[in-house]
Amino acid sequence: MTQDVIERYFAAFNRGDTDAMLAELSDDVEHHVNEGVIRRGKAAFAEFCAHMSRCYREELTDMVIFATEDGTRAAAEYIVNGTYLETDEGLPPARGQTYRLPAGSFFTLKDGKIARVTTYYNLADWLRQVK
Repeated sequence: MTQDVIERYFAAFNRGDTDAMLAELSDDVEHHVNEGVIRRGKAAFAEFCAHMSRCYREELTDMVIFATEDGTRAAAEYIVNGTYLETDEGLPPARGQTYRLPAGSFFTLKDGKIARVTTYYNLADWLRQVK
C-alpha cells in the first residue's frame, strides 16, 4: 500500500496533476525542501506546486521506491529531467535551459497518506547546468 501511494504521487507529478498529488497528502503535510523553510499544510504545498509549474517543467525517470514493512516510511531515488521556463527569484535567468540531475525524496506516511515529503538534490549541480 505504501509503495502504491508513492507511485500515485509521482505519477501525478509527472502528469503535472497537482490535485492528484494533493489527494495523496494528509491535511497537515510537512514539505521539507532542499533549500528554504518547511511548508505546512496542503494550501502551502499547492502554492509551491503552482510556482514550480510556472518556472520549471520536470519529468522524473529511473525511479526506485523503497518502503518500510510497517508502511510508515518510504524513499525514492530518481533522475530529474527538466526545463527552466521562467526565472525563479534569486536564481539565474531562465532561457529554456535543460537540466538532468539525480535527486531523492523521503516520506513519512500516516493513515495511508503522505504526512511528510523531504526532497534533496544538488543545487550546485543544477546551477552549473543552467548558467
